[in-house]
Amino acid sequence: MSTAALPVDFLQALAEGFPSDFLTREPDELKEYGRDWTKVYAPAPSAVALPRTTDEVSRLLALCHRHGVAVVPSGGRTGLAGGAVAAKGEVVLSLQRMSRMGPVDLLGNTVRVQAGAVTEAVHRHCAEHGLTWPVDFASKGSSTVGGNIATNAGGVKVIRYGLTRQWVLGLQVVTADGTVLELNGALEKNNTGLDLRQLFIGSEGTLGVITEATLKLTQLPGRQDVFLFAVPDVAAVLRLFRDARQQTTFLISAYEFFTDRCLARVQRHRKLRSPFEAGSGCYVLLEAESRDAAAVEAWLGSLFERGLVTDGTQAQSATQAAELWALRESISESLSATGLPHKNDISLPVAGLEAFCAELESVFSARYPGWEICLFGHIGDGNLHVNVMKPDEMDKAEFLAHTKGADPTMFELVRKHAGSISAEHGVGLLKKDYLGYSRSEAELALLRVLKRTLDPRGVLNPGKILDA
Repeated sequence: MSTAALPVDFLQALAEGFPSDFLTREPDELKEYGRDWTKVYAPAPSAVALPRTTDEVSRLLALCHRHGVAVVPSGGRTGLAGGAVAAKGEVVLSLQRMSRMGPVDLLGNTVRVQAGAVTEAVHRHCAEHGLTWPVDFASKGSSTVGGNIATNAGGVKVIRYGLTRQWVLGLQVVTADGTVLELNGALEKNNTGLDLRQLFIGSEGTLGVITEATLKLTQLPGRQDVFLFAVPDVAAVLRLFRDARQQTTFLISAYEFFTDRCLARVQRHRKLRSPFEAGSGCYVLLEAESRDAAAVEAWLGSLFERGLVTDGTQAQSATQAAELWALRESISESLSATGLPHKNDISLPVAGLEAFCAELESVFSARYPGWEICLFGHIGDGNLHVNVMKPDEMDKAEFLAHTKGADPTMFELVRKHAGSISAEHGVGLLKKDYLGYSRSEAELALLRVLKRTLDPRGVLNPGKILDA
């Protein structure tokens, strides 16, 4: 579908009923707004709409519904599953101009924001009052609240605070035909039947477009100690986690790990320095709110005595803490900047991680002999990011064909261990062919019924999660 394929009367209605800068069809902007962080699909939208209000979103969707024009909702475009890709002539609906943040309610500990508000900007807005919206990840500087909610984003603090859906009290949503829904407002309790806001959280823009949200806030955490440990392998990462989880002297805020291959890519791209002289197979970043400094010091000493770590360091300042976090948070960017990664974002029950990881090595050796595998993730909540790097001598098409053929082997292992093929990046285009590994046929049938009911013409983010 090209720009010219958009119905003439649809374009005329846009020209007559919306501001002159509402729509753009500049080639560079089409390319920019038509993609997300995946590199698999070439962007090919017909136009980009840039509304400022929910009313404009409503009137646009009503027009698209009437004329059968497909729409791809777009936030910060930091997703890694192709959920925000417009590759077939769709109109991109960008929420970036809708970034207003309301006053913080200090009695209810809430804030109402538009969907285009950037995650980190919300953090700063609330921090002035000693509060935070505890949804946090490496892309917080560019991801947006609407996208976070639409994908039920995870991140580095899930082990302590849970997923995005647990921090959303109310939603304003526009359905496919332009109907505006106000769901739950700022209510903590509302026991009046089905909770419709949960229907839209995690639906990736396939059932409606989120335009505003009332966010639940919590107090900023107290002093956070940040540690980086060197351990020999993934099994040692899990042993250290088991030990840390049993401590009563601190509360874990984040437990992240990455392999030496990830660190090498980060050092190549960002030129960041490792605090350790000798290399190691894996690294663990632990952030914890300490309750007893002396007890924590004793625990740290015991780690070496018991052989749980081979090296370790504790940040002595906020600057040092940021430097340690940068080693972890720069990984995704560095992998993409220094090669072509085939990404899998999988989730396992925490209790089953050790058995799964032991079998994962056999999958790698059989399907990717000699290939570079970069593992990292939020191991404390069972989330592994598996990145298979394209060999330099292999062309992109061959690489993608090989990894696509190999994915079912990994997903069979995920299913065997009662896991999920997507922990936090959603389904989008990349994972929809494999949804059956995590969802039953009965579940998929029900999802299709919901899609047809709320979007009978199939104009909202078509082809994502499910085919019609």
